[in-house]
Amino acid sequence: MEHKSADKIQDLQYFGEFGGVNPSISDSSTYTFLSAKTMFDTFEGNTEGCYLYSRHSSPSNLYLGEAMAALEGTESANVYASGMGAISSVVMQLCDTGDHIISSRTIYGGTYAFMKNFIKKFNIKTSFLDITNLELIEKSITPKTKMIYCEAVSNPLLEVADLPSLSKIAKKHNIPLVVDNTFSPLSISAAKLGADIVIHSLTKFINGTSDCVAGAVCASSDFCLSLKDVNDGAAMLFGSTLDSLRAASILKNLRTLHIRIKKHSENTLYLATQFEKNGLKTVYPGLKSHSGHECFKKQMTSEYGFGGLMTLDVGSLDKANALMEMMQKENLGYLAVSLGFYKTLFSAPGTSTSSEIPEGEQKEMGLSDGLIRFSIGLDNDIHKTYLTMKRCMEKLGILKNDAVFVS
Repeated sequence: MEHKSADKIQDLQYFGEFGGVNPSISDSSTYTFLSAKTMFDTFEGNTEGCYLYSRHSSPSNLYLGEAMAALEGTESANVYASGMGAISSVVMQLCDTGDHIISSRTIYGGTYAFMKNFIKKFNIKTSFLDITNLELIEKSITPKTKMIYCEAVSNPLLEVADLPSLSKIAKKHNIPLVVDNTFSPLSISAAKLGADIVIHSLTKFINGTSDCVAGAVCASSDFCLSLKDVNDGAAMLFGSTLDSLRAASILKNLRTLHIRIKKHSENTLYLATQFEKNGLKTVYPGLKSHSGHECFKKQMTSEYGFGGLMTLDVGSLDKANALMEMMQKENLGYLAVSLGFYKTLFSAPGTSTSSEIPEGEQKEMGLSDGLIRFSIGLDNDIHKTYLTMKRCMEKLGILKNDAVFVS
């Protein structure tokens, strides 16, 4: 019987220095050495496990890194001060001037801006493609292509990447498959499905309390060490260090991830099913109507469901804004970006988390003005939530007599 990721996390055992059930927090920026030679060896990268300086590593960060490696089933993991700190480090570690990246067309706006605008300073070009079109992906690979990059479930359109098939293409051309798994921890085990490098924004579901910003890279030991190299490691030299206090806090929250993900998925499936029945344009991978439903089913760990993200298209930005403001007044959640909180969070991605993508490209990929992205919370009575949301939509004319009001 396979040892599940959640069990591996629960089995990790770190005692504090005085026998505490939580590991002691390393509240130091620098560390002493008993011999000058050990310090020299550490700078040369020959003494893994020795602590040098917190930008390089710290006990608290290594504990969280080991837990993230257990979650994704990789040899190792590094943690960072943000998801973008993790993403930018990976891209710059793998790419040189003149190189090429193949990326999913629908990705987080910050990632898009980094790949489209920032790295062009280094003449690194990115082709943003429909990640579900495997033939197009393979045709677009050039001798300069250094990675295939995608999100397991894309932000915000919730497209599902066929990771085993993408992995075959990547391996055939000897390039890494890099997967951002922020939207689907536990539900999809990206590394087991063929991803070489798995990235997370720990800010979201992993932490779950919307009180910090952090990221992680889960990969081979060699790659994780290369990111920390004092001479040419992108993470080491960019300085995207996670604070030890935050690492300790995230590690505690990670222990309950399996419980939270199940509830997020259960609540989201209920709401998506009801609103689709009402005739609303509803997108959720758990619905049979979703184009990636069968692909998700083949890849998923079924007990964790289809995740906590869904979208509704209510027809226009004005209606979207009015609905979100009304839902916030009714205490249904918060008009806020991000995801994975205990309360439902909702935003119009075209004017928020995906605003970096030009309007023309948004329309081309199917990101409409009236699209609302929901990160569904841990509501105890989800039917009550549904009824209140439905009443808000009826007041605004988005729903009328259980049917979509077409303006």
